[in-house]
Amino acid sequence: MRFWTTLAAHTERRAGRAVDRSVFLGELDVADTRTAAGVHQVGRRSYAVEAELIGFDGIPALTETLEEMRAQPLRWLGMVTRDGRIAAFVAWQRLAGEDGIDIDRVCVDPQWFRRGLARKLLGHLLAQLAPDEKALVSTGADNRPAICLYERLGFTRVGTVQPAPGLLLAEFRLVRGH
Repeated sequence: MRFWTTLAAHTERRAGRAVDRSVFLGELDVADTRTAAGVHQVGRRSYAVEAELIGFDGIPALTETLEEMRAQPLRWLGMVTRDGRIAAFVAWQRLAGEDGIDIDRVCVDPQWFRRGLARKLLGHLLAQLAPDEKALVSTGADNRPAICLYERLGFTRVGTVQPAPGLLLAEFRLVRGH
């Protein structure tokens, strides 16, 4: 437990920003084993709910190992509780050869659903870390909560793809500035 308290204190110092009295927003370092394990667990719990919503249990993140997750070329932004547990995170990377970002993962631990954490994380990412840049994101085509969130944030649905049999993904784009 000491580590989790240390993580919350580190996140608070680094981000300098308490979102409310119970969570702090800051960048996560998945090179740290305990941080990575917390991110991995939250991702699995979150994607299990999405799998139910969309009727497809083959979401790659559900079978991804901790090592595979850590090997992804992503940056991580998270919400950490006062006692150091990860409540939510978003992971992204720069688009190759373009101005903009590809939002790879948006996950909230189910016990933290409906508290606005995904909206706050994405809002911070888009306003502070990638202002005036385009952003891409996708979700299961039947994931109504995620689709509503992206639309409320100004994303426009640009298509639907089927990357695997039985899996339809809704693709969204946010274009700002320029």
